[in-house]
Amino acid sequence: MSTKRQSPRVLIADDHAPSREDIQRALERNQRFSVCASMADAAGAIQAAVRGRPDVCLLDIRMPGDGLAATWEIAARLPQAKIVMLTVSDDEADLFAALRAGAHGYLLKTMSLRRLPDALDGVLSGEAAIPRTLVAHMLEQFRGHEPRWRQPVADRSLGQRLTSREWEVLALLAQQQSTREIARRLMLSTVAVRVHIAAIVRKLGVPDRAAAIDLFRGHTET
Repeated sequence: MSTKRQSPRVLIADDHAPSREDIQRALERNQRFSVCASMADAAGAIQAAVRGRPDVCLLDIRMPGDGLAATWEIAARLPQAKIVMLTVSDDEADLFAALRAGAHGYLLKTMSLRRLPDALDGVLSGEAAIPRTLVAHMLEQFRGHEPRWRQPVADRSLGQRLTSREWEVLALLAQQQSTREIARRLMLSTVAVRVHIAAIVRKLGVPDRAAAIDLFRGHTET
């Protein structure tokens, strides 16, 4: 005897209640998905995800407690769950931070919610859900057209090779990001960021972070 296939279960986390309601209606309209939890902050999203083990977690990046922090935690605890950000932010830094944290998709709230079920179906089938405009930015960065994100090739002028994380910290310093901002972007503690900065200064043989930034900018602009 055949059994009816259970609809994929979705957790929604967004601090804007009307948005949560609109998303839930869009997902449940044709019974392709069922919403198993609707939360207003990162802590609630993590708890609901661990308790309910949804197939998909649809998270707002800017909700209280930080959607990126929720992504890291859920990805670590529930590696089988698909995580998709649904946000107003089209900031490339947020996109890359979300992907590093373990997100399988990054959708903008400007999209038609009628397209959302198809996008989540694609994610469950192994596809990435990313708007074409952001994909274009990703390709530009991988081609090296934007030095601020390009990982430079270390050479003798820069001394000992930095780790990939140290290059990342240095690139953000060059963007005039503060220690706290870098910690948020990379999901690190401020102490860890300071340790990386100290290592960068030591490896590059410069007196301080300002000199390290000057050296980095000179290298990437050549």
